[in-house]
Amino acid sequence: STIAEEAKYLVGVGRADCTGPVAQVPLMGYANPEQVGGGLLSRLYSRAFIVAEPQGSRRVVFVSADIGMVSQRVRLEVLKQLRSKYGELYRQDNVILSGTHTHSGPGGYFQYTLFWITSKGLVQPALKSIVNGIVKSIDIAHENMKKGRLFINRGTVENSQINRSPFSYLANPESERSRYSSNTDKEMVLLKMVDEDGHELGLISWFAVHPVSMNNSNHLVNSDNVGYASYLFEQEKNKGMLPGEGSFVAAFASSNLGDVSPNTRGPFCANTGESCDNPQSTCPIGGAAMCMAKGPGKDMFESTRIIGQNIYLKAKELYEKASQEVTGPLSSAHQWVNMSNVSVELNATHTVQTCKPALGHSFAAGTIDGVGAFNFTQGSVEGDPFWDQIRDQLLGEPSNETKACHKPKPILFNTGEMTWPQPWHPAIVDVQIAAIGSLAILAVPGEFTTMSGRRLREAVQREFDSHGTPGMNVVIAGLCNVYTHYITTYEEYQLQRYEAASTIYGPHTLSAYIQLYRGLAKAIALNGTQELSPGPEPPFFNVTSLTLLPSLSAENAPAGKTFGDVLEEVRPQYREGEVAGVTFVGANPRNSAENATEHNFLTVERYSNISSSWRVVLNDASWDTRFYWSKGSRGQSKVTIEWHIPAGTEPGVYRLRYFGHYKKRVNLFRVISVPFEGSSSAFQVTAP
Repeated sequence: STIAEEAKYLVGVGRADCTGPVAQVPLMGYANPEQVGGGLLSRLYSRAFIVAEPQGSRRVVFVSADIGMVSQRVRLEVLKQLRSKYGELYRQDNVILSGTHTHSGPGGYFQYTLFWITSKGLVQPALKSIVNGIVKSIDIAHENMKKGRLFINRGTVENSQINRSPFSYLANPESERSRYSSNTDKEMVLLKMVDEDGHELGLISWFAVHPVSMNNSNHLVNSDNVGYASYLFEQEKNKGMLPGEGSFVAAFASSNLGDVSPNTRGPFCANTGESCDNPQSTCPIGGAAMCMAKGPGKDMFESTRIIGQNIYLKAKELYEKASQEVTGPLSSAHQWVNMSNVSVELNATHTVQTCKPALGHSFAAGTIDGVGAFNFTQGSVEGDPFWDQIRDQLLGEPSNETKACHKPKPILFNTGEMTWPQPWHPAIVDVQIAAIGSLAILAVPGEFTTMSGRRLREAVQREFDSHGTPGMNVVIAGLCNVYTHYITTYEEYQLQRYEAASTIYGPHTLSAYIQLYRGLAKAIALNGTQELSPGPEPPFFNVTSLTLLPSLSAENAPAGKTFGDVLEEVRPQYREGEVAGVTFVGANPRNSAENATEHNFLTVERYSNISSSWRVVLNDASWDTRFYWSKGSRGQSKVTIEWHIPAGTEPGVYRLRYFGHYKKRVNLFRVISVPFEGSSSAFQVTAP
């Protein structure tokens, strides 16, 4: 091969399940305690990519996981496992963990108290499945390293975003706004990976949009619009494989999505149907609680597919045309910073400070993508002294110093001064950049708004330019390493809408991050990453489990029935576009999650006349199947499995199967999990 076609790196990709418990655990994202898991629409995956220098020891790991955000607890546990397996190979500086920001994954994987309130505490099975899934995806990538090449491409995605706080965006200087054609970043950056023979390995796409096409009335665990884009790309490249299987890995990672919604029809009053696109996002009747944004589809399922398909189609085009090769050395820079106390030099004469974390009043109001549900100060946990003590702290008065620091934010939750039973919010935060040749990935610990992201990218770009590494492709990876809510510009902060109220370290948060990331970029450009001070290590709280989740006790089937028996049968015949459904005597899906990491709850099977046997055509990772669990009384529950038969389904004989575990009491002290299965009758799918 010619010099130009030589492999520049070693590349490995991996994917692993990280779904966790799909029932009874509150979903993480909308902060709505009523939004509890009740089944599965699509599995959640961790997708890992490792790039290494063929001769040198340097490597970079990028992980995008289908979760709301990476928490500090998740990151610390992942790094601990990596250290015990690989020694000093994978460390806090060269491993980036990013969440896609789906709002339909299980919560409960946080060590800071604030997040316990809406996720019923620290839920060990949810935490474990995320940590183990991330580590397993890295293991798979590590084991599959081969000589490879990387290509970068960028392009514009249309009809997939709106700015959900346009009035805040307008507070930014006109001279700055006039440089951009839109109030959202429409650009997708795509990294394509192939081995030295040109065989396809995978891709990472970065694009700024909230995965909130599924709204807060949804109870099925799923990876939302970006997860659907991953699914479409992987299904296309892993031909003939079941969803979640096959070697090609396609990650659709988050970016500066802070004020970006996929609900492109904009905000309307749920009760009257009129627009509520006003500075307060409020309706004449019912106020802000009635103002909800609508996606392009007829319902949230269709909206998820439309937005996901848009993102997928653009990625496919960029992937096929990618020709700009990424070459050059690898490097990574990382610091821990106490964000409650950073001095920022705005200019030679003017220094400002960040603040102890606090949330403002508009935090409780939520956004047009999900109305706030933070009125739990009334009665939601009364009668439990532990949770009562937690609630009493919420009502504590902030110090004058914190009030002054956060101005003009009216403080609702003074989290930075609440420390029982553990601190409520992180003070120590990761800042991190990994450079793969000309690609610089800024791993940011939260949700930067459109303009905040633009300012950060531009400042880092200028820093690279001024230290002799011009032409860097600077991309923001969102929701990395530790969750610190939002980062607005100083101007947006003054308006104190939701994103500003959730900028927890005060008005100068963005300026502080710009200063810090410029420092990292300079260290990379000057080869001085070893000289960076590591900063104060984050705490690891000794909380093993502390949860309001109901415990898993012995279960029963109705009289005369056993687990897996059919309660409501399928029809004998369906055609495409219809929904085949069956209801079984069920058991709590949490039993399965705690029994096996990657439990498959259902299959769609087609009868083959040739082999006279049933062949699995779909599993529960398919977006065409839905798994619903509902709890009855006296330890009984039901499971309904639906197959939304898509256009183009091969006519023939099919059946739906269910796989579960029930809890059985063997004696006074011991309850065990017993596997079982059930099947519908056979049914015909006929040609349209």
